[in-house]
Amino acid sequence: MRLIENPTDLLCAELRRCAFVPTMGALHEGHASLVRSAAATGRPVVVSIFVNPTQFSPNEDYGRYPRTLEADCALLKPLGTAAVFVPSVEAIYPQGLECAAVDAAKFPLPPVATEPKLEDACRPGHFGGVALVVDRLFELLAPATAHFGEKDFQQLRLIEEMTAANPVRAAMVEIKRGATIREADGLAMSSRNRYLTLVARDAALALSRALEAAMRAQSVAIGETLMREILHENGLVCEYAVIRDARTLMPVHDFALPCRALIAAQIGSTRLIDNCLITQRG
Repeated sequence: MRLIENPTDLLCAELRRCAFVPTMGALHEGHASLVRSAAATGRPVVVSIFVNPTQFSPNEDYGRYPRTLEADCALLKPLGTAAVFVPSVEAIYPQGLECAAVDAAKFPLPPVATEPKLEDACRPGHFGGVALVVDRLFELLAPATAHFGEKDFQQLRLIEEMTAANPVRAAMVEIKRGATIREADGLAMSSRNRYLTLVARDAALALSRALEAAMRAQSVAIGETLMREILHENGLVCEYAVIRDARTLMPVHDFALPCRALIAAQIGSTRLIDNCLITQRG
């Protein structure tokens, strides 16, 4: 397994048309499942580890986001990873962060990243930074497949839509989804889970319980009410708990089409998100 810092080293023949797994590090079994999916393509697997500053607002946790490169490499090596790309900020944004911030603010985003009023409303500027860094990584690696988890579902839909909107890019790279991986008690795996105290982690189980209630609900309105009640009863601050069209993430009135229940909630200083599919009914 090679550790690559210089982007030009990605152009070597053995990494051409790779299966790509972009990450910000602090890896866990959820990331490992994406790497296994990438390896199953039969292509060389490249994992990037880059904590992207353009997707964090000034009041978010960029400075304290966990950096655990040694442990990350130990997790990746037995999974058949061909290379780990660990670029500097300068390598990704050679014109400097000020120019990158301007580029992120101007990056053309599809409606799924601007209209649902979910992450787009709670984290202004976030998706511009995500789209910019993914575009830059795709340029550098020219992958055949790129693997993203469903836990960050609106982000996944953004990447699917921005890729489909670019005919050249769409012909070059296939976006592959990976299911959310959960702990035995139902908590969705997340790099931010390590911030939780024992008490907070127990409270965080309210997210998966709320989603389960939404899946059983007889109507969209009842499902959304149940989710918010469960979060509130467990001391979580709810940013949103909604049921939306699984494709557009826009509001729905019934379950006639496949839907997604999506939650963002704050536990102390830690923000967690989760979601699940609600299948078509009737």
